[in-house]
Amino acid sequence: MNTLSTPDPAAEGPPAELDPQAEVGRAFKAAMGSVRRLRGRETQQLGRLSHAQYGLLFGLAEQPELPASQLAAIADLAPGTATQMLDHLESHGLVKRVRSERDKRVVLVSLTERGGELVRERRARLEGRWQEALSGFSDAELRTAATVLDRLSELFDGFEERD
Repeated sequence: MNTLSTPDPAAEGPPAELDPQAEVGRAFKAAMGSVRRLRGRETQQLGRLSHAQYGLLFGLAEQPELPASQLAAIADLAPGTATQMLDHLESHGLVKRVRSERDKRVVLVSLTERGGELVRERRARLEGRWQEALSGFSDAELRTAATVLDRLSELFDGFEERD
């Protein structure tokens, strides 16, 4: 059985309990779809930052100064896309970029005071919803969920083009 495929509910009648691996596959696909839709919705709102732009800012909130290429990887963006977004964020006073003293080819990015404030505001708005969504699970269950997601991440990162 292909554990990443979701059974056709119309073919099976009333919903039956899925194989646990199939259930993880279904939930994973649903979560990925939700993130994709979130990214699409936010890029269509003029004057507001997108989910991907917040990804760059949140990456900088975790580490005060990062090379642009590493920040792009953290935010799951192509380097060229990240550069365009950083241009926009810099023009709005949310990030600053400087050349590394050690290697002039490397551009280091950091949050400005205004960028840091924006991250804190966004985090405060989302924190309650995040906690509420996870509140019914024990610490052990959350750690197991994190392990499953990490393993799936490794799986997909390990796929070759021919797979």
